Amino acid sequence: MIAIAGAMVTLADIADPMAAGVDEAGRGPLAGPVFAAAVILNPARPIPGIANSKAITAAQREHLDGEIRRHATAWAVGRAEVEEIDRLNILQASLLAMQRAIAALSPRPTRILVDGNRCPDANCPAFGVVDGDAKVVAIAAASILAKVARDREMLEIDLRYPGYGFAQHKGYATREHLEALRRLGASPVHRRSFAPVRSLLPV
Repeated sequence: MIAIAGAMVTLADIADPMAAGVDEAGRGPLAGPVFAAAVILNPARPIPGIANSKAITAAQREHLDGEIRRHATAWAVGRAEVEEIDRLNILQASLLAMQRAIAALSPRPTRILVDGNRCPDANCPAFGVVDGDAKVVAIAAASILAKVARDREMLEIDLRYPGYGFAQHKGYATREHLEALRRLGASPVHRRSFAPVRSLLPV
């Protein structure tokens, strides 16, 4: 068993062929939507190389993203927009993105395994697994889809709002991003509820 907050997820839960792994990407950045993905892997079509998206290169993530989409039993990506992040807060917006990904799965999962200790509302049993993207392959697969989808979105945002460097830092609070934010002000895709952005807004 793997200890999690408030419950125990068993090896049988993890081995359930219709369990969906769920993870998000983009909670920390100062700009852009937060993304989440849900993946039901097909035991008959294993995908070598799946790992936590943070532990592999961008090229590996791109390759695995295609493999997961081709070979998984089901997959879906959800998102919550900047306006929802500012209205709800980033945690609730992340859970909303997860809900949207889970709701889009077909066929439906029998249970969901979520990275971390907070689970979205779902019409099936849900388990949070701390460090799940390093422990459960379906969660790692979801982390890859969410990360690749968000990175692609940030490349498009960079074209719409040049000068901030979104293609490089993907919205994270790098020195270059903060300098551009001070120089150019907040763009429509910046999260105004985040302190470094809020501090630059007119009083």
